[in-house]
Amino acid sequence: MARLQQLILALVFLTRLPLGRFLPPRVLPLASAAWAFPLAGALVGAIAGLPLWFGQGLLSAALAVTFAVWLTGGLHEDALADFADAGGGRDRADRLRIMRDSTIGSYGAAALICTMLIRVAALGRLDAAALIAAMAAGRLAPVLLMQRMPPARADGLGQAAGRPGRRACLFAALVALLALVMAASDARALIGGVVVALLAMWFVSRRAERLLGGQTGDVLGAACLVTETAVLVALTWGP
Repeated sequence: MARLQQLILALVFLTRLPLGRFLPPRVLPLASAAWAFPLAGALVGAIAGLPLWFGQGLLSAALAVTFAVWLTGGLHEDALADFADAGGGRDRADRLRIMRDSTIGSYGAAALICTMLIRVAALGRLDAAALIAAMAAGRLAPVLLMQRMPPARADGLGQAAGRPGRRACLFAALVALLALVMAASDARALIGGVVVALLAMWFVSRRAERLLGGQTGDVLGAACLVTETAVLVALTWGP
């Protein structure tokens, strides 16, 4: 029962699915559900990828990305926009202030447009399994960042989430890897997917360390989307 509740918590945190009523009255620590993040991503990918089950092409790809944004409430897009805008801040305090501003600047808008175009273009050549794998791998990113990076604020999601254990990280990584194995058309696409996923996570974490000194909820969400986008590109490298 505890594992089921943790999976539901992961879905509540990562999506807008109305599942909160199935959680117990007591507050569950988010880190305890980290192992289920890739599973939640895979489930969202399977639902969002419905248009791709019936056919490929740019229209199906655009519909799948639209469904993914709808299912997640644009959480990760909002996080990426805030994190991108933070790059224009003068110092750490100013960057943290920018990330809490509800408006979107030019950096954030450009990041959203680019990732949206890349995802649609990549999915136009892929199938639903690729979207499942990319979303599972993308949800591995916050697990690893929560484990290895300190919070940048004394409050907020990054602080409240806690730090998942190594077993949770290992299980999450295995789920993401299994999804990639099932989606990759050949060894080159599989290896490419693993490598670019790790590079995307490293890039976001390094930039967060340099700009903010740690992770926040926006950093975790941005890592999700950047990793997901990178994996979709890598999966197009197959025959």
